[in-house]
Amino acid sequence: MLDSLIVPLFVTTDLPPDAELAEFGELLAGTARALGPDDPGYEACLAGSVFWLDRPVLAGQRPAARNELRFAGMLGYLAASGSGHTSRAVVGDVRRAIGRAVAGRYGDAGAPPAVFAIRDHDVRERTPDSALYVDTPDASAELTTAARSYLQLPRAAVAAAGGR
Repeated sequence: MLDSLIVPLFVTTDLPPDAELAEFGELLAGTARALGPDDPGYEACLAGSVFWLDRPVLAGQRPAARNELRFAGMLGYLAASGSGHTSRAVVGDVRRAIGRAVAGRYGDAGAPPAVFAIRDHDVRERTPDSALYVDTPDASAELTTAARSYLQLPRAAVAAAGGR
């Protein structure tokens, strides 16, 4: 059995108005393949769902302007391989990796992405039904299974997303 640490995560950031949600999710998940300050670091897998957090438009309000930044989020689980990791260190490692990846892809939106550990049940309770499933491509099968097992996704959702 694989020795790993599982951390429930929430990631949120502003994206350009023309950003695609699926691409954002793939960027986040792909970023988590190898983490840590050492080369090569440690293996990890991020599995979860991405969604837009657009502001609600109430009666009498105008919708967001077409050139306004959009707010996106991800709720999921990070599985980090090996022993001796702490949640704080793993979240710090994935925060740095995601910050670099988002800035490299979308540029400076004024603030780095927020990445933090949350309570386990918040992932299941707060993920919108319309969210898109993503997971780290080419992650070890053991890490993918470990992270995904916490999500309790229906098989059809994983299959539709091309998941393993």
